[in-house]
Amino acid sequence: MVQGTTSDAGKSVLVAGLCRVLSRKGILVAPFKPQNMALNSGVTADGGEIGRAQVVQAQAAKVEPTVDMNPVLIKPNSDTGAQIIVQGKVYGNLDAVGFHGYKKIAMPYVLESFSNLKSQYDSVIIEGAGSPAEINLRENDIANMGFAEAADVPVIIVADIDRGGVFAHLYGTLALLSKSEQQRVVGFVINRFRGDIALLEPGLKWLENKTGKPVIGVIPYLHGLNIEAEDAIDTKQVHGNQSKITVVVPVFTRISNHTDFDAFRLHPDINFRYVGKGEALGAADLIILPGTKSVRDDLSYMREQGWDKELLRHLRFGGKVIGICGGYQMLGKTISDPTGIEGQVGESIGLGLLDVYTELKNTKQLTNVHGTLTLNNSTYSVKGYEIHVGSSVVSNKVQPVKLSTGQSDGALSDCGQVLGTYLHGFFDNPDILNAVVEWSNGQSVSNFSVLDEKEHAIDRIADAIEQHLDLEKLWSLKV
Repeated sequence: MVQGTTSDAGKSVLVAGLCRVLSRKGILVAPFKPQNMALNSGVTADGGEIGRAQVVQAQAAKVEPTVDMNPVLIKPNSDTGAQIIVQGKVYGNLDAVGFHGYKKIAMPYVLESFSNLKSQYDSVIIEGAGSPAEINLRENDIANMGFAEAADVPVIIVADIDRGGVFAHLYGTLALLSKSEQQRVVGFVINRFRGDIALLEPGLKWLENKTGKPVIGVIPYLHGLNIEAEDAIDTKQVHGNQSKITVVVPVFTRISNHTDFDAFRLHPDINFRYVGKGEALGAADLIILPGTKSVRDDLSYMREQGWDKELLRHLRFGGKVIGICGGYQMLGKTISDPTGIEGQVGESIGLGLLDVYTELKNTKQLTNVHGTLTLNNSTYSVKGYEIHVGSSVVSNKVQPVKLSTGQSDGALSDCGQVLGTYLHGFFDNPDILNAVVEWSNGQSVSNFSVLDEKEHAIDRIADAIEQHLDLEKLWSLKV
């Protein structure tokens, strides 16, 4: 099990890299995260919902993702409440206090999923969540040491040296654990190191002498590593010699699956911007409204920011607009929530740019889909996944996506400037991305595959692990 001194210490990346290392050796390996808190999620082949990080780790392991790889997923829908997903399905909505008590009930599901993976795979690489030293969260813990103790697995702790204070992080984290938990820790990994390793060696020796635990390796800072962020928005952009198009995405308070936009963000020919609170959308060729866990609240937030007026101005000047999932619902006429699925019962007036009427319902749509997109008088293959509770009635004459099931998805406005779809992962196909750019401003961009870019990132992590970690020592360490 890989635990970390903090969030974003490198747990997800290290697990992905270790999965790829083992897969290269012909070992059937699976990733596992007992509990994940994220609004970036994916759909498994068996129609369940798990965190995107585990989807990427399954990709690294070269296996299909399953609900057992992330049995508990927490999707915040307010500052104090969240939707709880258990083994791929919605359990319900709980506030923070309610979930703290629910953890007792969740542990059997977590252990069942772990047992399922152990019976199906040669190896399981486990990822913790946040830090095991969060004193206020230790009771009934299912995410870190509580799980490790129940499942009797060895633990390594990773820390990010680029943040500073790495030795305090590692030593302090270990010191805050119970005696049995300290014994369970078999070693440390230091992540994102820059410079000459010789300058670090006195500190490594001190840490080993002080704790009696080995440092298994120091992973260098991998510049330009483009792998999906677990939840936090990655604003890094690849800049080419000349941008062909400017794409803007407003950041909603509960933005979900922002990984949809990595294909734009990482493309060298595209100028891509996230726009946050208090900022103007500004000049753009294409504005994309993202998905959100709280669509009616974020529609109000959009109006509070004045983005709705900017959107209409953008259209008057000939710009193009796309809505994905919740963003698609916002583009319609109305969004009703008759039973309070996402909050207060009621109905919100949409932006009115598409002839679409949405009702939020108890049943969540979780589907991997493929089909065709018709745009620019051409047809393109498309695939993606749906994660939404809304059911939309579409009166638009044109529904641009035809699914293999025979159903249609999305809507295209009569003016041809506004497009909506429920499909996440829509832009990952380079042909679709190029078609959208051409539709937006008549330009063409160089061929670029974000999926290939992410695959290359996984291989870079695995290469660094093989070079800088003492893997023989790692595999031999026991509790």
